[in-house]
Amino acid sequence: MNSTTVRTLLVRGMLAGLAAGVLAFVFAYVVGEGSVDAAIAFEESKSHEHGEELVSRSLQSTAGLATGVLVFGVAIGGIAALAFCFALGRIGRFGARATAALTALAGFLLVYLVPILKYPANPPAVGDPDTIAKRTALFVLMIALSVLLGIGAVLLGRRLAPGWGNWNASITAGVAFVAAVGVAMAILPHGDNIPKGFPAADLWEFRLASIGIQAVLWSAFGLLFGYLAERALEPQPVRGRVSTLTA
Repeated sequence: MNSTTVRTLLVRGMLAGLAAGVLAFVFAYVVGEGSVDAAIAFEESKSHEHGEELVSRSLQSTAGLATGVLVFGVAIGGIAALAFCFALGRIGRFGARATAALTALAGFLLVYLVPILKYPANPPAVGDPDTIAKRTALFVLMIALSVLLGIGAVLLGRRLAPGWGNWNASITAGVAFVAAVGVAMAILPHGDNIPKGFPAADLWEFRLASIGIQAVLWSAFGLLFGYLAERALEPQPVRGRVSTLTA
C-alpha cells in the first residue's frame, strides 16, 4: 500500500470518525446526561462548599460534550484507519469492509471494553478528586496493556495456525489473551470505592450509557469507514450509457 493510498484512507478514517462522533454525541446527550445530572446533584448535596461555577452545566452538556466526543471520534478514526492499513491482507482473506468491521470491533474491545472491566466508568461524584491523575494513569496503562496483549494474541494465533489449524490457533490465542489480561488486572491496583449513599441505579445507568456511547461510536465508524475504504481500494468501473435506436 503506497503512501497516497494510506493518506487517502487516513483522511477517510478521520471523516468516518467525525460522523460517528456526531451519532455518539446524540446518544450521549439523550441517554447519558440524566445520570450525570443525578451524580452532580448528589455531589452538591454532600458538599458544604459552593464555589462559583466557571462553566455552566448547559454549556458542558452541549458544546463541551460535543467538542470532546467529536475530537475523540476524529482521533480514533485516524488511528483506526492506520491500524486498518496494517491489518488489511494480514489477518485473513477479508475484504475492505470486513477488515474495517474487525478493526472497529478490536478497537472497541481492546481500547474500551477490556480496560473498563478493571476501571469502570464513574460519574463526577465518584472518586477522590485528588487521585484523578493517578486513576487516569492507571486507566491509560490498562489500555496500553490491553492493546499490546491483543497484538500479541494475534501474532501467537498466526504463528500457531500453520501447524494447529486456524480454529485451534484462534482458540489458543484467545485463551492466552484472557489469561494474560486476568493476570494484569490482578496485579494492577484497584480504583476508588463508590461513596457511601450513592444511588446504585444512577451508577448503573451511567456505566451502561458509557458503554452505549462507545458501542455507537465504534459500530458507526466500522460501517462508515468500511464503505469509504472499499470505495477507495475497489473503485467501481464507470459504466457508459448504451443507447439503443429503435425504429
